[in-house]
Amino acid sequence: MIKTIIIDDEINAREIIAELLENYCKNVSLIGQADSVESGLKVIRELKPELLFLDIKLTDGTGFDLLRQLENIDFKIIFITAYEEYAIKAFKFSALDYLLKPIDINELIKSINKAEELIQQDNISLKLDTFFSNIDSISKKTKKIILKTTNNIHLVNINEIVRCESDRNYTHFYFLDKDKIVVSKTLKEYEALLSEYGFFRVHHSHLINLQCVEKLEKTNNNFVVMKDNSKVPVAFRKKEELIKLFKNL
Repeated sequence: MIKTIIIDDEINAREIIAELLENYCKNVSLIGQADSVESGLKVIRELKPELLFLDIKLTDGTGFDLLRQLENIDFKIIFITAYEEYAIKAFKFSALDYLLKPIDINELIKSINKAEELIQQDNISLKLDTFFSNIDSISKKTKKIILKTTNNIHLVNINEIVRCESDRNYTHFYFLDKDKIVVSKTLKEYEALLSEYGFFRVHHSHLINLQCVEKLEKTNNNFVVMKDNSKVPVAFRKKEELIKLFKNL
């Protein structure tokens, strides 16, 4: 059984999550609840959960305030939030799990199953450090992203990524001074994350960092030459849009 705590300032929200866990998640044991940073810290330190459902907004601060006061975080966290675009983007960059209110039962079950798989092996501290870094630099261009492979968790600055290449349900990340990293997520997912940070999908299989483009070759088949000397094909329908982007750099 996964020892679980719910921290949310709304009693109705806590009751709903508790009921859903009882009815649909038989592998979960709810051991405590709290509604604030102060009471949350107390219940976490006393009961030592394996899984924490944590609302962003609490009665005396935020869930982030609570986490920053903990000396050691050795449990899995599922954040609960109303839709806040900046925070959700940071969650995704940091590979942290979250649920939107109102809670969808299918998403809840999926998050619980993922938590059960990762409780013993996940590096939650690295993910939280990445998240806080991204939140603190929300107005800056420098962002960090977690890339999880079969054996490792990689933390990279997005401006170090030269290009990404699709391989069915996998994405290959290429860098100037690092080995290639292969992640079991689709290119579409990373396009959604990276497009507002200077990345452009020039082809159905290729996403490039515009800051790492050396030149556009206007041959019979158009290519962009990247700083790693790779040649990336440009789809015909993407050519004009790409040229416009170059002019705005």
